[in-house]
Amino acid sequence: MTLTHTPNSKAAKSGMTLIELTVVILVLLSLISILFIGARAWKRGSDRAGCIMNIRNVQQGMRSFQNMNGHEAGDTVTGAQALIIGSGKFVEQTPTCPGSGSYTIGGNNLPAVGTLYMTCSLSASDDHVPDSYTD
Repeated sequence: MTLTHTPNSKAAKSGMTLIELTVVILVLLSLISILFIGARAWKRGSDRAGCIMNIRNVQQGMRSFQNMNGHEAGDTVTGAQALIIGSGKFVEQTPTCPGSGSYTIGGNNLPAVGTLYMTCSLSASDDHVPDSYTD
C-alpha cells in the first residue's frame, strides 16, 4: 500500500494563531499590572510605617528629655527642639517623612500625655499617625 499526496489534503501546521498570541499577551499584561498595583501598595505601606517610626522616636526622645530634666507635660522649655533633636541628643537627626510629607514639631511646648510632639502633613490623607499615642 502506497500513500499518495493529494493536493486537497491539509497538512498539520505548527505554531500559534494570532488570537492565541493575543490572549497570551493580554494575560501577561494583566499579571504585570497586578504586580505594579501590589508594589505601589507595598511602597505606600512602608512609607507609612517609616513615618510612624519617626514620630514615635521623636515622641520617646521628647518624653526622655522631659523625664531626665524634671519637666512636666505642658511646660514651656526655651529651645526644646534643639535640646531633643540633633547630634548627640535624644534623636540623632531631624527626621524626614519617607512619603514626601513634612513634619511639624511642637517647638518649645512639651505636650500633654496623649498629644503628639511631632505630626506629619500626610496624617489625614495617608494615615501617617500611630494607632495609639497615649504614651
